[in-house]
Amino acid sequence: MEITITGMNAITHPHLDIWNWMVATYLFLGGVAAGLLIMSAVANLRNVGSEGKDHPSCVRAALLAPFVLMVGMFFIFLDLENKLHSFWFFLSFKPASPMSWGSWGLALIVPISMLYGLSVITEDHKSWLRFEFLKRLSDRLNPYVRPLAMINFGLGIFLGIYTGILLSVFVARPLWNSSLLPILFLASAASTGAALTVLIAGKKSAKLYFTKIDIGLIALEIVLILLFFAGHITSTEPHRESIMPFFSFTSEYFMFVAAWILLALLFPMALVLALLEVRESEGEELSSSALLRMKLSAVLVLTGAFIVRIALVYAGQLSKLT
Repeated sequence: MEITITGMNAITHPHLDIWNWMVATYLFLGGVAAGLLIMSAVANLRNVGSEGKDHPSCVRAALLAPFVLMVGMFFIFLDLENKLHSFWFFLSFKPASPMSWGSWGLALIVPISMLYGLSVITEDHKSWLRFEFLKRLSDRLNPYVRPLAMINFGLGIFLGIYTGILLSVFVARPLWNSSLLPILFLASAASTGAALTVLIAGKKSAKLYFTKIDIGLIALEIVLILLFFAGHITSTEPHRESIMPFFSFTSEYFMFVAAWILLALLFPMALVLALLEVRESEGEELSSSALLRMKLSAVLVLTGAFIVRIALVYAGQLSKLT
């Protein structure tokens, strides 16, 4: 069906916002959930020997991931025009449709990540479970922490990439139409997951470990952002025009790219860069000022990542092929 809108001009109808802040929130929370799955899996897979499957780590991150994802799914549900029709996604599978991959992927990720969350709960944390059947299920899953961590690591990568593919497949939106966007979103998702893990981790050494990971991810993001903009500049005229608002001092979107660079990347890295010299064995001896810097850096990463999603969703809808 083709819809023709007449009488449209810059005053009466400047642009169409098909996707709004709820979609941006879904992309952000989906990325955070992906990052939590990846970071908790990394923490459990790196434990070897005496710190192997009998001593799971990152319990809070593994438990939190599916619930963060479900909150994000609730926002995308609110954005649906016909909410009762959402079940149609699960009556067929279309390999060429990113929406179909995403719907079925989310339907699998939520229960599998819940099982992974139960598997990492140690005897010390069994009191968190209110029902006896959950405690029994957790006992059964405890020996399978590492296999479940491997599965959830892959699911986290899928989820992080998918949030970028959801935008990049729109050829008619030049700002989104880049093969680098899914990789950039994956790096950003992993960074937000590491940042949130820093905030919720109980041990100082764990906070230090994930802070160091986040520093590397921020550096990777900087490279990917430069390549993303360079790819648009060297591409077609619509692609070049789509990024111009981010570099114009008179554009409302300039403050978004400034916040992206400063809040999500440079300031967080500057706050904790010196901690790279601290050994992990010295983590429990960190001063209160070092802990404060790590927490502030993590908050800035999360804030900047959300601003990025908002900016890309709205600015992308302003871009067009002609």
